[in-house]
Amino acid sequence: MKKSLILFIALLFGCGLVFSSCVTTETQVKPNNSNFVAPKIELESFMVPQYDGYWYISSKTKPTKGEAGNRGAFLPMSFTFKITNNNLYPINLEEIKYSVVFDKDFTVMTTADQLSNWIPAGMADEVKVTTLITTRSALVGLLLANAVELKKRGWEKWQTLEKWWKGVPEGTVPITLTECGFTFTAGDVTMVYPLEVQVQ
Repeated sequence: MKKSLILFIALLFGCGLVFSSCVTTETQVKPNNSNFVAPKIELESFMVPQYDGYWYISSKTKPTKGEAGNRGAFLPMSFTFKITNNNLYPINLEEIKYSVVFDKDFTVMTTADQLSNWIPAGMADEVKVTTLITTRSALVGLLLANAVELKKRGWEKWQTLEKWWKGVPEGTVPITLTECGFTFTAGDVTMVYPLEVQVQ
């Protein structure tokens, strides 16, 4: 009985030494610019989480309730990224900047999401960001920033808006994420990695 107990205690002690040595080895790796490995960034999925159709109401239209104004339908868009941390220490995803482009040349919005998403060493995690445009904001873009491209293609603004609002949820409008910047930190190290990806 005593011999078995001694063996059991010795086994526990041995496992403890192995575990503590592993922890010590991992904590000895300090983040710096030379050992920081670029995380693997992949677009896992895209979806329109809520769709209320295509519509636009001019400020000249008398509303049933409330005040008149130039307002239009929302088009929310959710992007889910898979981030794989290949480092020997945890890293924090602090910010994602990106632009959403329709039909290859029409930038419909640019945004930045502030985050605090820790990813353990050697592990992967999914991060979702959601943004939206409205028919009003897209219309202003077509009349200003995207006016030259609209004229070059010979497209009419209202037909273009309707095409987008019906085609994005159906997956028939090409969407690209451009000017992306993923900001990661670990200790005193800050790294920004670009990404450009065809969504649909």
